[in-house]
Amino acid sequence: MRILVIEDETKVGCFIKRALEEESYAVDLCEDGAKGLQMALNTNYDLLIVDLMLPSLPGLEILKGVRQARIQTPILILTAQSQVDQRVKGLDAGADDYLTKPFAIDELLARIRALLRRGSTESPGVLQIDDLALNPATREVTRGGQRIDLTLKEYALLEYLMRHTGRVLTRPMISEHVWNQDFDTFTNVIDVYVNYLRNKIDRGRAKKLIHTIRGSGYMLKAD
Repeated sequence: MRILVIEDETKVGCFIKRALEEESYAVDLCEDGAKGLQMALNTNYDLLIVDLMLPSLPGLEILKGVRQARIQTPILILTAQSQVDQRVKGLDAGADDYLTKPFAIDELLARIRALLRRGSTESPGVLQIDDLALNPATREVTRGGQRIDLTLKEYALLEYLMRHTGRVLTRPMISEHVWNQDFDTFTNVIDVYVNYLRNKIDRGRAKKLIHTIRGSGYMLKAD
């Protein structure tokens, strides 16, 4: 799942980004309100985390802009302002939840999981191709009804493949969305993890779902 964090305090933003990446979320970090709004409008995110006090464009205006564009992505507000009126303004502007700084990272992660579960129940959230199913809310993966245990990074890679079923995903694309870094042509880490997935998803099955597109990348498809 991909999350946008709009936070102008560099230390706070980097702290959140690192914590989320350790949970295998793909994270984009933006320190400018106006730029953050454009990212939210032009990219399909699963969750937005927005600070209220931002340079160039306040968090409340970001909320209004996102909701006016009819984007229903869950939004979590972060702010140092603990006053009730600020809380109310944020929620009225379209926020789904509110967290006051300073906060414990465990609480932030719990609220994120709750918002993602809520979003999943409001729209068809289970990803499926053939007999392979992935539930983003519970992070449960099954094939043929049998549960498959994946590491956090294996899960993130499979989710990215399943969200783009039938499309060729290049190694740089996978690196950016799953590892959040520019592709290093001297590493084979992506190929290694694809092989891990194949061993768990395809091994021993007549129908293979993970395909190598020679010279391009990988594709998940049923035929």
